Amino acid sequence: MPEPIPSSAAVSARMSRQGSRDTAPEIAVRRLLHASGMRYRVNVPVPGMTRRTIDIVFPRAKVAVFLDGCFWHGCPQHATQPKSNAEWWRAKLDKNMSRDAETTEHLQAEGWTVLRFWEHEMPGDVATTVRATVLSTGRRG
Repeated sequence: MPEPIPSSAAVSARMSRQGSRDTAPEIAVRRLLHASGMRYRVNVPVPGMTRRTIDIVFPRAKVAVFLDGCFWHGCPQHATQPKSNAEWWRAKLDKNMSRDAETTEHLQAEGWTVLRFWEHEMPGDVATTVRATVLSTGRRG
């Protein structure tokens, strides 16, 4: 499907500023994990899948953490449906959600524990869950 024409210059400018890595929720969770003694890697390519990355990775423990944006990944609580270019956006967002599911299935088949969180979840709660999961594997970091 060809790229649609932006509905306005303001919308185009706003969308071009959207970050895909080092978002505020990611940084908040990473700071809490680091402060608790956890060491990890960031933005690591998904093994065996091109053009996909894991937000926070604990390689020895084989734990992959994704912090998904509500709009881009279809949060059931906060996702919105754009009115302009609605058909194009629906296809784009559906493809994102399908890619997320495919990535999760691929990693799990390779023996990884996959944790997915929404950007609106409290960083402290996310960090607590991640830390408990990594520690339960017996292989930190």
